[in-house]
Amino acid sequence: MDLWFSEHHTPNVKLSIRVDRQLYAGQSEFQRIDVFESPEFGRFLTLDGYMMLTEKDEFIYHEMIVHVPMAVHPNIKKVLVIGAGDGGVIRELTRYNHIEHIDMVEIDPDVVEVCRAYLPKTAGPWLDDPRVHIHYEDGLKFVRTCEDAYDLIIVDSTDPFGPGEGLFTREFYGNCYKALHEDGIMVNQHESPFYDEDAIACQRAHKRIVESFPISRVYQAHIPTYPSGHWLFGFASKKYHPLKNLDEARWNGYGLSCKYYTTTLHKGAFYIPAYVEELLKDVESER
Repeated sequence: MDLWFSEHHTPNVKLSIRVDRQLYAGQSEFQRIDVFESPEFGRFLTLDGYMMLTEKDEFIYHEMIVHVPMAVHPNIKKVLVIGAGDGGVIRELTRYNHIEHIDMVEIDPDVVEVCRAYLPKTAGPWLDDPRVHIHYEDGLKFVRTCEDAYDLIIVDSTDPFGPGEGLFTREFYGNCYKALHEDGIMVNQHESPFYDEDAIACQRAHKRIVESFPISRVYQAHIPTYPSGHWLFGFASKKYHPLKNLDEARWNGYGLSCKYYTTTLHKGAFYIPAYVEELLKDVESER
């Protein structure tokens, strides 16, 4: 008998992946954690039954949430990462030698330990990089205490319910603004615009970011195992525009080899489809 993992994207749509075996099942203080192994997507992590990452397509998400702001801001030295217990964001950040300090704030230590044990492609040795400082606490509470402290904040949160719910509030985004230097950038995962319920969450989050930052834009990527495959990210900044201030020569000079991100793709990612423009037109200022 075949074993399948299924996640409902709507009451009428679900994603199913055939599973060879279940590697881990456990309940932390905050959520259920499962790791599966599949023939098509390799190992994958779910939290409370929702897909977080697969070994086959995680590079898309992690490259797009990290390298887009790194190609815009000219001198990022100190970074705050909220969430990211799987380690993928940290992996991409530690590729930059000029970053001096990374604070990672993850509410659930069990996620980090499970990923270290079963997902070495994301939770590898970079988590032990001396520049990385892991704080096991609530990201909302952590950022409240910060002021003028970071060049970049990456919000690698789960969905806007459960443990990640507080990371989609007006208060949270306002605190992120306060925690950034005068030329700081915040990037966050922005949900999918395709299905109605997800689109409402996306619209709500973007409205709150627009109210907090003078520059706020949305960009996109194709991530096969996320709902609809069409995924959005938010780029918010006090100073830098994601296209006008893109420095292709500087970023390409780093010599980083990526599987998804390029500076050419960077430009195209901000040209979003008409239906997404329509979804966001009432909350986003003119480009």
